[in-house]
Amino acid sequence: MRYTTMAMEFIDTHCHIQEIISDGDPDDFVQSKWVKAGITNPQIVTDEAVQAGLTHIVLVGCTLQDSKRAIALAQKQPICSVAVGIHPHEASSHGDSSLQNDFAALAQLPQVQAIGECGLDYYYEHSPRKDQFKILEFQLEIAQQRDLPVIFHVREAFEDFWPIVDNFKGIRGVLHSYTDSLTNLEEATRRGLYIGLNGIMTFTKDENQLAMARAVPLSHLVLETDAPFLTPKPYRGTICTPKHVVDTAKFLSQQRQESLTELAAATTHNAKELFRLS
Repeated sequence: MRYTTMAMEFIDTHCHIQEIISDGDPDDFVQSKWVKAGITNPQIVTDEAVQAGLTHIVLVGCTLQDSKRAIALAQKQPICSVAVGIHPHEASSHGDSSLQNDFAALAQLPQVQAIGECGLDYYYEHSPRKDQFKILEFQLEIAQQRDLPVIFHVREAFEDFWPIVDNFKGIRGVLHSYTDSLTNLEEATRRGLYIGLNGIMTFTKDENQLAMARAVPLSHLVLETDAPFLTPKPYRGTICTPKHVVDTAKFLSQQRQESLTELAAATTHNAKELFRLS
């Protein structure tokens, strides 16, 4: 496919700038990385993103409350849409049926364009695996019912992840912050999943990860920041914001020997296809 664009535009397919907003829990608010960095107004962050060439930002929830916070921000920020999700770390705290009913209701709202981030995490295993399985399957059922893409968080758990996903026909989505093997990259693209790359690629010392980043088919690549985390070089030591997706794009274009214009056009096209953005 040939990708062309009159002017470069970028989409951040994964960030957490809704965490700037206080939801009435002062402890949570004070501890936020955003507040510690002196950022208390999401408008400043989105304005900087627009100036950098971004045309869309996907706010990704990790809990019921965090997903509600993302929706509240997207209602005020037309550049933003939302993925409502329960992170595998939070699986054991979201087993209550009333919480799950509230979560399912969120997926009906117009700002919601995806489910996630959800998946399996065996690196930390903050929730038991059986709870992670249940919450992942619960969210995949919602994605099927609503025909929404899924933002997947998978860490050292692909052996269990693939059989679960394969039980849900028609699931489309993206592997967020992908750093895994070429073998699992092939498994992902064979299933039509997109691959989300972020600032990790700019500072990793792992040559296998860089080889993987070069191997992702352009037709399956999307960009993300995971802001406020994973700030790319040369801005390590500062907080990550959606505007930094451009720095990751520049690095990847050099690594992959593609022009920045081509990479920007392709990843923007892919993100629009995945999230059905106009």
